[in-house]
Amino acid sequence: MDFKKTNAPLTTVTRNLNDFSVETGNVYESVAIIGKRANQIATAMKDEIAKKLQEFSTTNDNLEEMFENDEQIQISRYYERLPKPTLIATQEFIEGKIYYRNPAKQSAENLYS
Repeated sequence: MDFKKTNAPLTTVTRNLNDFSVETGNVYESVAIIGKRANQIATAMKDEIAKKLQEFSTTNDNLEEMFENDEQIQISRYYERLPKPTLIATQEFIEGKIYYRNPAKQSAENLYS
């Protein structure tokens, strides 16, 4: 996943609800898809930043000694500047980059075929 190269906006954007219902035919289904994708992106971001910050962790659990590492601060600030996972997921959905399926609809179609 390459959420760093997304063209998602950094701030909230007012959107037309009809844009969300075009692909699925249902606004609520579209929002559910976007929400699930946002959770996937958030988990991936969290795992990636944890790996990068793990390099700076020490085995000492001494609360008296706190070290400020400039690289660690820069990494944290970089991830804070990225678009939020919901904005990335919304942009991906509108661009048609999300693959999804609804097993309930597929089984209903098979019953009537």
